[in-house]
Amino acid sequence: MSAEIDPVKVMKQEVGKAAAALVKSGTIVGLGTGSTTAYAIEYLGKRIQSGELTDIKGIPTSFQAEVLAKQYGIPLTTLDAVDHIDIAIDGADEVDPQKNLIKGGGAAHTREKIVDALAEQFVVVVDGNKLVDRLGSTFLLPVEVIPMAIAPVMRAIEKLGGKPELRMGIRKAGPVITDQGNMVIDVKFDSIDNPAELEKTLNNIPGVLENGLFVGVADVILVGEVKDGQPSVREI
Repeated sequence: MSAEIDPVKVMKQEVGKAAAALVKSGTIVGLGTGSTTAYAIEYLGKRIQSGELTDIKGIPTSFQAEVLAKQYGIPLTTLDAVDHIDIAIDGADEVDPQKNLIKGGGAAHTREKIVDALAEQFVVVVDGNKLVDRLGSTFLLPVEVIPMAIAPVMRAIEKLGGKPELRMGIRKAGPVITDQGNMVIDVKFDSIDNPAELEKTLNNIPGVLENGLFVGVADVILVGEVKDGQPSVREI
């Protein structure tokens, strides 16, 4: 019995490979979080092992990215030690036609935004079902909040017309805690008409650290699709 080949997994691998192929020797690379980005990190490691890529340094956006980078032999550095990031590779939960994103399904969006916004080129890796006409249509907007401010922040978000919900752990009793030790509120907005405005408004609520709207940050979107069982990658 040959193992079943999962076309979705192959497609994610191909998108990750396409992103890893954009990285040049001698560069500093932001390493994103999530399943598709994990393949990009794996292929970066393979390119380093084969000697094709040299003098690379990675900056992880999460504990997950850090663990994977170490596993695949990518040397790591910190924002204290570098003055720029050449390229960042990261996933997204939604992408609109203007290349604006919602991120934070993995609760790592604060560190992701710091790294991705610093990068000279930010490459987003997604599968086709993440493409939406308008942000907030399929995915709740994550907002990272310091624990003592949860109640007032939720009230402020309700005043803005959002329906906030504290993100609870899976296989863990109680709320999800981010790598920074904070909590995440997932917010349903009926429509996000002006992502840039909402991003600023939310971040101005005292106690909010960061939200998952990434406006005007993405440069290249690599989209993986499966058509007739065949994986393909296209660039937006």
